[in-house]
Amino acid sequence: MSRKDIEERTERLLEPIVQSEGVSIYDVEYVKEGSDMYLRAYIDKEGGVTIDDCENVSRALSAKLDSDDFIDEAYILEVSSPGLGRRLKKPRHFIKSMGQEIELKTYKAVDGSKEFTGTLTGYDGGVITVDIDGTDRSFDEADVADVRLTFDF
Repeated sequence: MSRKDIEERTERLLEPIVQSEGVSIYDVEYVKEGSDMYLRAYIDKEGGVTIDDCENVSRALSAKLDSDDFIDEAYILEVSSPGLGRRLKKPRHFIKSMGQEIELKTYKAVDGSKEFTGTLTGYDGGVITVDIDGTDRSFDEADVADVRLTFDF
């Protein structure tokens, strides 16, 4: 089973759980770090998630994963908030983050730079538009390595 299949199947198992817990799915990822595989479910809700939210979702998801048993290898399950500097990966992430400040990194230099900071002003058909110092710049999503919300302390 591919990484993408595992993420999609986990997200389907997670949907009724998050609905009953009053939270939403932000993202699900299945990644290798060092010699370990991690299945991470990021949950969100207005006002932020609590440790209890994470614990309740983790227990319910763990039980579902144990009963469905579709992941062949050993993995570590983590349920958490996406955090303040959350990564924008899916169309719903971009749409929800319109008007917020982001940091965007490209694979190749554009006008001598690979890092841009500005206000997210558009997302359409894989094109990300950012207002950088009053000028809209558009980036093809295929050329973008990473997009995250910025946060100030």
